Amino acid sequence: MRKSKRTGIGVSRRHFSIGLSYASLGMAAQTLLAEDRQDLSISNRLPGKAKSIIFLFMSGAPSQVDTFDPKPMLNRLSGQDVPQSIAAQVPRIKRAGLKNLMPSPWTFKKHGQSGLEISSLLPNLSQLADDLCVIRSMSHRNPVHGPGECVALTGNSTGDRPSVGAWSLYGLGKETDSLARFITMNIHNDRMQYPQPAGWGSGFLPSRYQGTVMNPDLGILNTSPPDSVTSQRRKQELDAIESMNQIFASRMGISELEARIQSYQTAFAMQTAGPELFSLQDEDEKTCEAYGLQDPNTAKVGKACLLSRRMVERGVPFIQLRVGGWDAHSNLQANHQKLAQRTDQPIATLLKDLKARGLLDSTLVVWAGEFGRTPTMEGKSNGRDHSPAAYSIWMAGGGVKGGQVIGRTDEIGYTVVSNPVSPNDLHATMLCAIGLDAKQLIYNHHGLRETPFGVTDGRIVHEVFA
Repeated sequence: MRKSKRTGIGVSRRHFSIGLSYASLGMAAQTLLAEDRQDLSISNRLPGKAKSIIFLFMSGAPSQVDTFDPKPMLNRLSGQDVPQSIAAQVPRIKRAGLKNLMPSPWTFKKHGQSGLEISSLLPNLSQLADDLCVIRSMSHRNPVHGPGECVALTGNSTGDRPSVGAWSLYGLGKETDSLARFITMNIHNDRMQYPQPAGWGSGFLPSRYQGTVMNPDLGILNTSPPDSVTSQRRKQELDAIESMNQIFASRMGISELEARIQSYQTAFAMQTAGPELFSLQDEDEKTCEAYGLQDPNTAKVGKACLLSRRMVERGVPFIQLRVGGWDAHSNLQANHQKLAQRTDQPIATLLKDLKARGLLDSTLVVWAGEFGRTPTMEGKSNGRDHSPAAYSIWMAGGGVKGGQVIGRTDEIGYTVVSNPVSPNDLHATMLCAIGLDAKQLIYNHHGLRETPFGVTDGRIVHEVFA
């Protein structure tokens, strides 16, 4: 080997540069690995009752004034402009929708001992009024579906931060060996609102905290081996792959390999547990009928809800069910009626089923969209436009005090006038329900002590809990 004129040692400049690059890469990778393996920094666990969360995400944005926020004033002001006193408070992001107020096509009645007012659009959920805690004062400032969905599920519109599901897993640790710990199901999607991967992503958290996408009809994709591959042979293959990955990881210190190794292990476990989860043979006909599995209108959401209950029984700590299609720019009545027919019975049955099995107290159920809709008609279409300034969500189970309303909007449902709650506040409250203090949930991301809120903040809405 000839000596380099520059270095004076037995390597060429090319090999010296390559070696230096590998050394730099190794140091950087070791830094990433140290971050990936850091200990969770939580000083105190909160006394949360919930062990699992089911997040029912209604993509497209259900209208608050047609579901959980009755506004009789809309009947009196039908066709008129938004009163100036309210119009002045509407954020500039949505100042155009100030003309032609539109009443709800549905009526509101008081239900249960609590007298909680719910729209006739949702007759099955109305029967469970005393279990629901409705927050009518949700608010943020992003009126676009994609970024709004990221806000609702990650607290930030850019889509580069961890989802609330990922933060939950980071705080809770491992709960089940045989199934993924965070499962998301995306159904009834349309071309207007594509699912945002950030909604089940891990952001800057290690990738092992991301959600596993599951199709209720097809199961968890790519977990079934070919017929010719026995379980023993597959185990031998995975052992060999893991051995090689471990050797490479120890040499290079690449943190993503740990998540890859874990994913192989989880996938192998799910090849056994997955089919059992999706087999509904042990569910009686009455249960399947209650979830609406025989009705084409309710079958998809019904199966997803039934599977959600089965996941809770098997220790899955975070389940996310996204139902698309609520975007009602035109013909709001037909749109919301269709979506209510898909979701009302299955979701109500899910709550009843959890309660009957003694699981509701330990399961937090959250129903929410990315924002609300204007109380005005959009053009002449009998629809409503996007409005993040004020919207409604509900929570049930998991220590939640049902039969109550938190927050208040103005007389037409356009702006929040009492107890505003942001998506970050909702996330802090959800984490509190499972015993996590979001402000103590810290991850060292390249020297920054990140929490679920980034540069913003989030407060626990303590009134939610009994």
